Amino acid sequence: MMHAAEIARLESAAAPVEITLATPSDAREWDCYVENHSGGGFFNLFGWGEIIEAAYGYAAHYLIARRADKIVGVVPVVDVKTPLLGRSFISTAFTVGGGPLGDDDDIVAKLAAAVVDAGEAHGVRYVEFRSGATMLDGWRQKTGAYANFAMSLPADEEDHLGLIRRRRRAEIRKALAAEAAGQISLRLDGDADEFYRHYAASLRNHGTPIFPRRFLDELLRVFAGKTEISVVEVNGAPAAALLSFRFKNSYLPYYVGASVLARGARAHEYHYWKLMRLCVARGIETFDFGRSKIDTGPYRFKKLWGAEPTPLTYQYKLIAAHDMPNINPKNPKFEPLTKLWRRLPLPVANALGPLLARNFP
Repeated sequence: MMHAAEIARLESAAAPVEITLATPSDAREWDCYVENHSGGGFFNLFGWGEIIEAAYGYAAHYLIARRADKIVGVVPVVDVKTPLLGRSFISTAFTVGGGPLGDDDDIVAKLAAAVVDAGEAHGVRYVEFRSGATMLDGWRQKTGAYANFAMSLPADEEDHLGLIRRRRRAEIRKALAAEAAGQISLRLDGDADEFYRHYAASLRNHGTPIFPRRFLDELLRVFAGKTEISVVEVNGAPAAALLSFRFKNSYLPYYVGASVLARGARAHEYHYWKLMRLCVARGIETFDFGRSKIDTGPYRFKKLWGAEPTPLTYQYKLIAAHDMPNINPKNPKFEPLTKLWRRLPLPVANALGPLLARNFP
């Protein structure tokens, strides 16, 4: 004879899946699901929708799947409308991750179908999921453009150094010698103004518009306790600033900016090494460098640390569009803008950047 608990479990499993639009009251339960899902990432968290709505005015359509009142899947979606790219549903816009999470592939497929239905009703050109854990039938996949770099951190410092390429290892040791001489240091109390100033200058130098300051302020507010701004000083002057996220047992160094002081001071080698060892001291096991476009300078920089690239798959459901979007720095369509942006005076780039950034989700 079956026990009552077993009967209840079977009845729950047989219950239909109901997909509804999530509300702010679902945020805590949503995030709990993401944090406990093996594939849940920082960019699946509920707060991103609030941040993007506040900074860019784009509506968030966050769908939640329940079976017998229990969450069995979620998908964060942002309704992006730009003059350059038209209207699209992106999970998750202005980040490098997102996509649907579910207890099984069938629930993921149901969530994807619900997003497509909503997209068709809203007249979007395409739906984009920045993940590929479950390959969806009838969707197009794009692999080979980006790779992610995440590495486990050895507890022993010498074992850790042994993972790093010899030339990079020598640079780290020189930076640590400079630290011992009082020439370079790291602090963890950076503020928003300090970070934004460094990051804006770096983006201008790379030909990329800076995001609105409100995006940063909302990010720090919504994810208070999950963010950290670290600053490297060279001879007492700030030279580099890094905004990182902490999620599950991972540390994600995400937005980084540096001044001319960082050049020649080995500020980046010093910065990442010190943070890696700080993670070990804190009991954090994974250092997630994030994504880079394959065969670019950042891609090669991350490989030197001993992190192995994992190719990323993005998935697209074309609705009104005929081709998958190609929004990346190597797209020839954006090359003239990139070259022009690098020549702009910094105050001009900082004034115009937030107006253009909303077009590159």
